[in-house]
Amino acid sequence: MKPDSSAPPDDATRHQLLEAACAVFAETGFRAATVREICRRAGANIAAVNYHFGDKEALYAEVLRHAQQKSVEKYPPLLDVGPDEAPEKKLRAFVLSLLLRIFDKGATAWHGKLMSREMIEPTAAMDSLVRERIRPMADHLQKIIAEILHCPWNDERVRLCSFSVVSQCVFYHHCQPVVLRLFPRQTFNPEDIARLADHITRFSLAAMKNFKKSKK
Repeated sequence: MKPDSSAPPDDATRHQLLEAACAVFAETGFRAATVREICRRAGANIAAVNYHFGDKEALYAEVLRHAQQKSVEKYPPLLDVGPDEAPEKKLRAFVLSLLLRIFDKGATAWHGKLMSREMIEPTAAMDSLVRERIRPMADHLQKIIAEILHCPWNDERVRLCSFSVVSQCVFYHHCQPVVLRLFPRQTFNPEDIARLADHITRFSLAAMKNFKKSKK
């Protein structure tokens, strides 16, 4: 990794540490990752982490924020669908955006890997991650579903449907080793992901059609 020569030295070093830490934490998890390896990949002095972040825990918390922000900047929650579009269209965009984020390749793929590890071995960084990043996204989905169900966004049915939508998406990522053994021809290229988003959206809308008829 080469530092950004246009950035001030301190900013460039901090950025290189973040990028290197994203890769190391995604590969090995928080507990197995070492500051020494992060600094080696960043081409920085071993004391640089303490100088820029305070300690390994603070660096990890910043890595989670950094990876999530990069991922959302690349794939916004509604992609190119406007806020005034039909809620069904917004739901499909939300599902596609989530799938694209968790199956992305390259640097932004760190987000999916980091979140997978954080689900298995939660750290102290989870609280701030949920508060600052995940809850706003969850609220966004709940408002879409509330609009579809024609009920308040804090209705229990909205929460249950939100969990069901997200669980369908993350299943294909978290259970990918099993899915590929059961169906070796399954791929997750952009065309497959778009078809998968269509299926999850149709399946979810069909279920919500029945929820409209039920009482809390």
